Amino acid sequence: MTAASLLATVLVVGLLDVPAATEVPPVPQVPQAPQAVVCFLHCDTLDPSRAGEETFPVPERDLNGRRLVLHVSDVDGMAWGSIDEGTTGDAVWLDRSWDGGATWEGLLGKAAIPPSWTGTRTLMYNVSDPGGHRRGVIRACGDAAGVTCTDWVHPTVCDTRCDRTDAGLADGDLAPVPPTTLFGRTIRLHVDRGGMAWGTIEAGGPGDEIWLDRSWDAGVSWPGGSSLGRTSATGTGATTTMFATRDPRGRHYGGAVRACGRAEPYQQGSCTAWARPASARAAASADALLYSYDPYQGWWRGSWWNSAATLTAVIAYAARTGDRRYDWVIARTFDRNRGSFPAGERGTDPIEGDFVSRSIDDSAWWALAWVAAYDHTGESRYLDMAVTIAEYVHGFWDPATCGGGVWWDRERTYKNAVTAGQYLRLTASLARRVPADTRWLGRARTAADWYLGSGLVNAANLVNDGLTRDCRNNGQPVWTYNQGLAIGGLTEAWRATGDVGYRDAAVRLADAGTTSPVLVSGGVLTERCDQNTCDDNQKQFKGIFVRYLADLASVTGSPAHRAFLRTQADSVWSAARDPLNRLGQRWAGGDPNPTDWRTQASGLEALTAE
Repeated sequence: MTAASLLATVLVVGLLDVPAATEVPPVPQVPQAPQAVVCFLHCDTLDPSRAGEETFPVPERDLNGRRLVLHVSDVDGMAWGSIDEGTTGDAVWLDRSWDGGATWEGLLGKAAIPPSWTGTRTLMYNVSDPGGHRRGVIRACGDAAGVTCTDWVHPTVCDTRCDRTDAGLADGDLAPVPPTTLFGRTIRLHVDRGGMAWGTIEAGGPGDEIWLDRSWDAGVSWPGGSSLGRTSATGTGATTTMFATRDPRGRHYGGAVRACGRAEPYQQGSCTAWARPASARAAASADALLYSYDPYQGWWRGSWWNSAATLTAVIAYAARTGDRRYDWVIARTFDRNRGSFPAGERGTDPIEGDFVSRSIDDSAWWALAWVAAYDHTGESRYLDMAVTIAEYVHGFWDPATCGGGVWWDRERTYKNAVTAGQYLRLTASLARRVPADTRWLGRARTAADWYLGSGLVNAANLVNDGLTRDCRNNGQPVWTYNQGLAIGGLTEAWRATGDVGYRDAAVRLADAGTTSPVLVSGGVLTERCDQNTCDDNQKQFKGIFVRYLADLASVTGSPAHRAFLRTQADSVWSAARDPLNRLGQRWAGGDPNPTDWRTQASGLEALTAE
């Protein structure tokens, strides 16, 4: 067993002394058989004529008079090779490595110059694999009476700074995890506000060693990222150089790092726990959320409506902070999902094109996401899509039953709070953004009046789940997202119509939602299912509440509501976060506290809304 694999097996939390990670001789560069096809924005073997750009980041090579060139399109995340000024039979191919060039998949896209030609090129291959959390490097190789290769492209990770920057240039010094000790030495992991990391070993002696490990898959493995910046002490301590924990070029977010050290003359080593940088709370949480995004399919796998709500959370974060790193996710999600999908591919129901399905509430979540995308980017295609979906949703407004309201499903089985709140928010949003179509203003006013008179709001100013078949409040559970949608819908209706009665109603519902023991415990939002395990839908409810409470607070300036939002953010960050910045279902903390991308999106909304 190598020293690196021994550390991977034993150093679970970095608190135990284990055999040291001693210097290992360089691994011979060994070609491997090609692995599975990689798909990022495109799949491997794309024709270079479809490249979004062409750059030459490494020098071309002379191969017995032939020109060997590596071409790269960073906007596509792909590369291809070419050989020119050659003769029939000369060949070019790509090598791709997932461990920094120690081993590689060889002969990718190998092409030979055909008769009467003087050059040829390969097809395009992905440089990296963000969906699989593997960072790659690639090079072009050729055979023309001898074999040679270009340099590997992008071997150094660059973010706010590049790998191996002097730690003296750090922007701050934060400790994301506790240090570990080893024979009286202290081993610390440091990160700065720009996401750069370095390690130190203190209170030791000459010959002690310190290094970093970097992982793109949350600490599961770290090929090409072990023993980074390995430094030997000449006195009582040593410091590594800094290494980046994000790779914007390769769309790798939230890379994990740990500091490891060895005490001289012992053969034991120790590592801290893995951590992701966490200087800005919302930014760190957004990075952790993007870890779960599927860039090829363009969604968060496993839930259709949750993906719409999650995209809206990302857009809200970007709009609030001015961070444009994730704008490509908006476009990618739109382009990859606007078509039709059979049942089982995006959800239980078929998706029939333009984001609509038999579930009216699912369709409305996507409409609200595209309104947010339009507000953030100004691109009219997003607003056009929101209008298309809203027209579909409006088709299920039915005054013949209960005097109005939108059916929850195409079968017209239930009128409930979620579709009523979505329709209200959506019609009022379009009234403000498409003023030339005066139908939306009328629909928004009708929806607001119906909502307030429907019986959905109980005597405690809390929103129950829906109406009975004879149009009475059904007394079913009060959920945070229904309360939030009502607040958000009435707030937008006030903006659209100027009717202060709608604003006052939104304030009443907000006051009730932030003080009622039904929704709040110890000052922190607590869903009824938090006492056990919330299902995948319920995990995201609290984030929707704070999203719309923050919207109301932005126009009223209510000190009480702003204080409530700060309390939620502080609690999420201090009580519901682990060292990898994963945010749990229970905002007040607790053990266990389930985490997944849905709980992450919900928590991000709290951190964005504060």
